Amino acid sequence: MSAPVFNSAGKASKNYNLELFFELSPDLLCIAGYDGFFKRINPTVAKTLGYSNEELFASPINSFVHPDDQQLTANSRQNLTKNVPLLNFENRYLTKTGEVVWLSWTSMPIENEQVVFAIAKNITHKKKQEEARNTEIANLTRNNNDLKQLTYATSHDLRSPVGNLLSVFSMLNVSKIKDRETLEFIGMLKTATNNLKDTLNGYMDALKQNNVLNATVETLNLDECLAAVLLSLRAFLKDSRAVIDVDFSELPTVKFNKVYLESVFLNLITNSVKYAQPDSVPMIIIRSHHRNGVSELVYTDQGRGFDMEKVQDRLFGFSQKFHNDENIDSKGIGLYLIYNHITSLGGRITIDSEVNKGARFTISFRN
Repeated sequence: MSAPVFNSAGKASKNYNLELFFELSPDLLCIAGYDGFFKRINPTVAKTLGYSNEELFASPINSFVHPDDQQLTANSRQNLTKNVPLLNFENRYLTKTGEVVWLSWTSMPIENEQVVFAIAKNITHKKKQEEARNTEIANLTRNNNDLKQLTYATSHDLRSPVGNLLSVFSMLNVSKIKDRETLEFIGMLKTATNNLKDTLNGYMDALKQNNVLNATVETLNLDECLAAVLLSLRAFLKDSRAVIDVDFSELPTVKFNKVYLESVFLNLITNSVKYAQPDSVPMIIIRSHHRNGVSELVYTDQGRGFDMEKVQDRLFGFSQKFHNDENIDSKGIGLYLIYNHITSLGGRITIDSEVNKGARFTISFRN
């Protein structure tokens, strides 16, 4: 079938072979009657469904539709017979071999001829991607809920012994202790225990919320948050002789959750100390910036680093370990917590690293 094509002036400019267009289209093109049978199809229809033209013309169209979608498809076809176009209608068909094919239809009824002109795109690949993504989201949601429940139980169960320990400190008569080093040691223990109690209470408050996205966001002073963490790590840092260079002058505050930010600092610093270069003093540099309208925290150490080509895809995964050292107490969840704290509140974290050349974490906060 050939038909003239008109230019903007309304004059026939050239004849094109519309039959060839119909036959070569990668989309499914068909003409269906109001009686529910195919009247004409292009080769893509037969190729997609795996039936011959004779088989497709011999049976009602709905017989090729997935059983679970047949009623919905029949209802939509009724609307077409009432001269209502069908746009972006998705349903499933079964091929001759029993495979499921997802199609997205655009159908236009021609009432005076009792036929429907229809075009369908094969969206099976897109649907499989959506299914895989939904499965992954469901798994992540389940893992997140399990982790929240574990954290809640752990925080709750630890509050009692921490409270008992604080009671011991309150009953301790330090006036009878003359040794200055012992007094300093007791003071450090008491401070660390108080900080642990505050941290546990903070986690309890955060976990009581129904949705992590509702975690309280407030303007936080970076120096104050870091100071609280350094105080709780006082003995740990003193023993390691770690050097921490801090400059928050360019961006002194960020909008974030206090418990999460302190957890980020805590996990980054403890990792830097645990995975410092052998026989060297841990060196840590922390800076804050406001660049291109984005608030950033940049954390750099000179530790063992990572082989990014090998570990990049699982760097922030749950229970992942990257350094085989039996002397290091690691559960592999520090980076997982950091990532989830940042991303759950709309932030972003990236890392640049090389083996034995340290790591650079760049945290971008949602404004």
